Amino acid sequence: MASESVQIAKKTPYRFKRYYVYLAVTIMALAIPFIRINGNHIFLLSFDKKQLHLMGIAFDMQELYMMPFLLMLLFLGIFAATAIGGRAWCGWACPQTIFRVVYRDLIESTLLKLKRIKNKQKEPDYSKAENASKKIVGVILWAILALFAAADFMWYFVPPEDFFSYIQNPSEHMFLIGIVLSIAAFLVYDVVKLKEDFCVYVCPYSRVQSVLYDDNTLQAIYSTNRGGNIYNESKEKIIFKEKDLPDPANECTTCESCVTVCPTHIDIRKGLQLECINCLECVDACTSVMGKLGKESLVQWTSTNSIKNNIPTKVVRKSTVMYSIALLIVIGLLFVMGGEKEYMLLNINKTTQLYQVKKDHLVTNNFIFLFQNTDSKRHKYALEIVDNKNIFIERFHPFSLGAGKLAKKVVILGTKADLVDDNTKDTPITVTIRAYAQDEPDRVQVFRKAVFIYPREDVLRKKEAILNK
Repeated sequence: MASESVQIAKKTPYRFKRYYVYLAVTIMALAIPFIRINGNHIFLLSFDKKQLHLMGIAFDMQELYMMPFLLMLLFLGIFAATAIGGRAWCGWACPQTIFRVVYRDLIESTLLKLKRIKNKQKEPDYSKAENASKKIVGVILWAILALFAAADFMWYFVPPEDFFSYIQNPSEHMFLIGIVLSIAAFLVYDVVKLKEDFCVYVCPYSRVQSVLYDDNTLQAIYSTNRGGNIYNESKEKIIFKEKDLPDPANECTTCESCVTVCPTHIDIRKGLQLECINCLECVDACTSVMGKLGKESLVQWTSTNSIKNNIPTKVVRKSTVMYSIALLIVIGLLFVMGGEKEYMLLNINKTTQLYQVKKDHLVTNNFIFLFQNTDSKRHKYALEIVDNKNIFIERFHPFSLGAGKLAKKVVILGTKADLVDDNTKDTPITVTIRAYAQDEPDRVQVFRKAVFIYPREDVLRKKEAILNK
């Protein structure tokens, strides 16, 4: 039994595993804004440049049809993760949890020795000058880190190369600096004052978790089969000491370690509660205590079926299959939409004048073409009509346009052919126009529809007669 006890006690605590995940998430969050592919960021939602950068591809505001799919991917991903692993996002990757761990476990507990990591319920006596001064130091240290966190958050909306340029001229960018300082101030208030109340009362995620859970969802669960009922049906505590347990076979020692270590101040033995963020601190605490007795933890990260019904947890089940299918569809649509990225944008608007009749049986229509180069380099643009040989481009000259620039051009389409023989009305004729870059015609090209108005036959003949006098 002694060797078994040592083996159980030496399991790597979930707390340390979470620290590794927190470190990886932090490095990713700091690094992503600086990573660029072909001059574009991996992810950037720039309100300044009115662009979305995704995996090295820049999409302009006119191309933000991808945003609904990104939001669906985000929510479906969180719902799927919740159905499988409970609130694993909250305990293992949420910035709120990471910030609290940095302040509470690193600054307050490890550096300043104000608290014990294994006892999150006991607050220091701040009437003592030493503790009060340590508290001030801790808040200052966190305020510095909060500034870095606020700046990192802004880098997803203002690219770092612009951000550092802007803050060198603070008087000209007070709005940006004000946003950064406001975010930092909120983080200080949130982490120092609001604490886990943000998770319990502010974050809406806790309110929907019970809808997403089922008997196969992994979560922190106390085994009443082995430990005994510590609470009655009204959730009022009925057991205070081990000797009060109704059955001598019950293994809970009523040491309260799982309670004192909980950051949201709950007792996991009460069952599923919306305050639980799946940080698994209670699992570590019970594993340590029961490990010394050569027994498995009474609180485990497992499913209701596994710990209470002795049924193996089914990861592949109806809900997870449906989530997987939905995620695959959304990801597929994202790839399809991403593949339709246009490296130039073109809007075609007709002028108020329907048409002009000129000499030599020439009928023209005037259009306003608005070009935008959404590529990362300069191109020279040209036009052609692809589906009507009788209509030609009467006036337009190829021109160069720099990256990200816009240009407005008046384009005249004309015809000398008798397109329609109708004395009752003017006839609209739809033509397809191809705009392309002469240096990369296959990659940089767009197709747009334009409506060419051909005059009534009697009006055409009358105007031609006037011109020929």
